[in-house]
Amino acid sequence: QVQLVESGGGSVETGGSLTLSCVASGAIDTYDAGWFRQFPGKEREFVASISRYSGGSTYYTDSVKGRVTISRSNSKNTVYIQMNNLKPEDTAVYYCHADPNLHHIIQDFRNLRSWGLGTQFTVSS
Repeated sequence: QVQLVESGGGSVETGGSLTLSCVASGAIDTYDAGWFRQFPGKEREFVASISRYSGGSTYYTDSVKGRVTISRSNSKNTVYIQMNNLKPEDTAVYYCHADPNLHHIIQDFRNLRSWGLGTQFTVSS
């Protein structure tokens, strides 16, 4: 299992954009990957996933569709998420994870172990 480190958080104004990065400790070309977020006092929720192949299929939760793009670079062992038209309700800690089974990313992520520290960003109104 690779270890993942998220980065790129910060503060942004409503309507702004941000790209988060998730760098893995090893090769990720055999892993599907996803981004998740956790609001204060709430459980972690799924945001987006991408299958392992370069140009792989993507899937988004309804609340971010049209505003978020997940991508990956297997050569850089990195998964990205670009978020546009940010809203205050996007304020959260964002995490990434990778797993050989895409179902675990989309449906069973609550059972995934070894989460990173995440990266926080705040959208100001």
